[in-house]
Amino acid sequence: MRAVKAVGFTLIEVMVALVVIALGMLGVIQAVSQTASNSGYLRDKSVAHWVGMNQLTLVRLQKSAPGIDKSSDEVEMAGRRWKWTMDVTQTPVDTIRRIDISVRPADAKEDSSLASVTGFYGAAVAPPGTTLIAWQGAGDGPPARQGDEDDEQQPPQDQPTEGPPEDEDPRPDPDPTDHIPEEE
Repeated sequence: MRAVKAVGFTLIEVMVALVVIALGMLGVIQAVSQTASNSGYLRDKSVAHWVGMNQLTLVRLQKSAPGIDKSSDEVEMAGRRWKWTMDVTQTPVDTIRRIDISVRPADAKEDSSLASVTGFYGAAVAPPGTTLIAWQGAGDGPPARQGDEDDEQQPPQDQPTEGPPEDEDPRPDPDPTDHIPEEE
């Protein structure tokens, strides 16, 4: 009679395989958990930044400059309460103030901050639709250039002169297809 050899796994081999699979699954679960946690943090950070930008925009839309002090308030956005703290300071330019806003969830610690926004409020603002800045208290017009005693005789630099310049050909460029021979 021949001895029949058993084919299959022993109990120890099955236990080792289960431990290896369990450790692998534990790593996968941790990676998925970390990804979910990171996406929640990034969502909260984005919403906190929006809260700060909204508050900065509200201050900038005011007709008068904000007072030099510290203030705070709560607002609801994206189904959550947020607390913003605004610190307004004077800059070396008298007509410009710096605005620092920090935002945190309303239930977070007082000294924590999830997002920070910095902006400026000043009188040196161009009127809508223009790029000319009128500095308050800087005189009536742009500063005079040295060596331009007879400005009245020279045309302004931002206005075109009459006719084309002498060195340019006023005729339009010929059509490049005029020189291509027709196929027969």
